[in-house]
Amino acid sequence: MTDPVMTTPGPDPVVVAIDGPAGSGKSSVSKQVARRLGYGYLDTGAAYRALAWHALERGVDTSDAASVLDVSGDFDYAISLDPDAYWVRVGRADVTDAIREPRVSDAVSGVARVPAVRQSVNALFRALVARSGRPGVVVEGRDITTVVAPDAPVRILLTAAPEIRAARRSAELATQDAATVAAALHQRDASDSAVVDFLTAAPGVEVVDSTPLDFDQTVDAVLGVIQAALSAPAVDPLQTGA
Repeated sequence: MTDPVMTTPGPDPVVVAIDGPAGSGKSSVSKQVARRLGYGYLDTGAAYRALAWHALERGVDTSDAASVLDVSGDFDYAISLDPDAYWVRVGRADVTDAIREPRVSDAVSGVARVPAVRQSVNALFRALVARSGRPGVVVEGRDITTVVAPDAPVRILLTAAPEIRAARRSAELATQDAATVAAALHQRDASDSAVVDFLTAAPGVEVVDSTPLDFDQTVDAVLGVIQAALSAPAVDPLQTGA
């Protein structure tokens, strides 16, 4: 059975904002949700990873904010919003796989914590959504529900217990043992939490805890939140006394 394409009146795409920590399943779940709805899929973390890759290729110390900001000036970034044809490019280089290398993962937090970089990249995300040509876009990352798209009609925090997240990430990375993956995940959470709070749901954000759920159940849970949010009647301020 196919899912209906969910739209709202007007030309602007519906934004489904999904936040969550590493290993929570944001990327895989968001891609599948986008497929089911006929929406685009935007992996916002890829932009920071691509910039980190770009900086490393230029020999830049990613812990130095001024150097990161300088190298971001010629950051020629492009990303596919098609969940079935995903790619990331910097200039003419296809960096889809390269941005997942451990050296990039180690450098990305330094890039992401530069305020001017975040402002610029957030503006890029909004532009990508606006010109997507899709009825909607599932946008996933770390501060999507609070900064990138705080007014999105659907805002979700997708989370899971730390041990579950570590086990899932370990299954994806066959070259690393579970203890190494768990340590890296903990370090990533600690580094990223200094930039943005991605473990606490902001007011109005629905929490989907996938700890007891498998992949399909998690996708269905997220789709249920989306359907409920987009089918909810608009609130009449005259009836609420506002």
